[in-house]
Amino acid sequence: MTRSGTTSIVVKSSLFAVTLTILATLIVAQPTRTLQDFDQPFYVTLAYDLDRYGVFTNGPFSGVDDTVTAPSAGMFFGPIYPAFVAAAMRLSPRFAAAARCSVEANNGQRDISTCDPYDLPMRLLNALLLALAIVAVASTAEMIFRQRLIFPLAGACVLAAVTSEAASFSYIMTESTIFAIYGVLMLITVLAWRSGRAAHFIVSGFLLGLLCLTKPSYIILFPVVAGLGFVYLNWFVKLRRQRTLCLIVAFTLPFACVIAAWVMRNASSVGKAGFTEEYGAVVLIERFAYNNMTVREFLQAFPYCTPGLGEILFDPVYGTDSMHRFTYHTTGSFFHLGRARRDQLVAQYGRLDPLILGISSDEMRAKWWRHLLVSIPLAWCGLWAGWIASLILVPLFIWACLRAVQTWQPLLLFYAAPAVAMLGLDALIGNHYTRYNLILMGPYAVGAAWVMSKRLASFPDTHCREQVPASAP
Repeated sequence: MTRSGTTSIVVKSSLFAVTLTILATLIVAQPTRTLQDFDQPFYVTLAYDLDRYGVFTNGPFSGVDDTVTAPSAGMFFGPIYPAFVAAAMRLSPRFAAAARCSVEANNGQRDISTCDPYDLPMRLLNALLLALAIVAVASTAEMIFRQRLIFPLAGACVLAAVTSEAASFSYIMTESTIFAIYGVLMLITVLAWRSGRAAHFIVSGFLLGLLCLTKPSYIILFPVVAGLGFVYLNWFVKLRRQRTLCLIVAFTLPFACVIAAWVMRNASSVGKAGFTEEYGAVVLIERFAYNNMTVREFLQAFPYCTPGLGEILFDPVYGTDSMHRFTYHTTGSFFHLGRARRDQLVAQYGRLDPLILGISSDEMRAKWWRHLLVSIPLAWCGLWAGWIASLILVPLFIWACLRAVQTWQPLLLFYAAPAVAMLGLDALIGNHYTRYNLILMGPYAVGAAWVMSKRLASFPDTHCREQVPASAP
């Protein structure tokens, strides 16, 4: 092994160890809660069903008390994260007991206050996955720009963003898993684009399949990543068209195999040959509630969602002011309006999938222009992944993108495009919460590190020029 290779491994291992220590400390230090806050009951119940009955279900949406009756197989949620939680239950008896108690409380079998809110194994797993993602992001920056200092700078930038979101990563939810899989996926994808090797495209396609099995909405990235790969190889690497098509097929086949395996499982266990059910319908119906946004809410959303400024001008914690509908737990919030309509339709019709085409058509005919306009502040709100750190990272990222265009270095833009595409998708069909766009922290950090490294690299030259005396006349 070469000396440079050994140094690289040592540096990357050091970054992993440092970030793991910092993140584990911060995430474990977050306040202890019950296992029923936010979306935690979904994944705890899914893991409970998998541990007890050996089947992936629809969790709380199964319609039965799964502490008494075995629920049917389901396909609403992806299986990756529930499998992680179930594995943690097998490894930690205390966590398993806490999860079972929480499910029993959720089904009215006991008081949640009697349950041990123990989730240490999942917090540590989240820290481990995040440390892996940080190394992946820093390695991607080094691969794109191949400049001195770019690796540690990118690692520091993404670590700053991740630590700013430590509270979000302390829950038993999918954010850390998504960020880790996406970070490694884009590292391998950039490697595939640069190398033109079929093996890298195969691994990239497989990882994208796993990402989709973590959160179904990421399936939209298949045409995005495949299209970007085709353009980069054809226009910039200038491979022969036939070779380019072969590499895209190498990316497509493992992705299709992963998706097909889950579809076949659903056909066999659930009786429906689909990738998911009700997921898209639920998300859209809840998103349509935002189309009732007033002009005042539209305008105030921009300062409200800006980190630091929003906390000064508004009350995003308790929702006691004019922006109370943006706070999910307040009465009459957009979240509650969308959830109430969803529950009403489920109670009346049972299933949403047969209805969603008609509901969407009616909404678009009447409010298509409002839907598009409302997506603008929702995208603004969603882009501030990394909270206070994003106040620095976002401007630097935009600066880096402009420099990439000016200097004709497209790989940064290609690397950032999938995350930006997901930001737009979430604004169109999702909501304004940044936790759905945390994958943006990777491109932000890479772009910011590039700008910083260029600036730092210019300091010695400038200093030397200042020290050289003017030549004699």
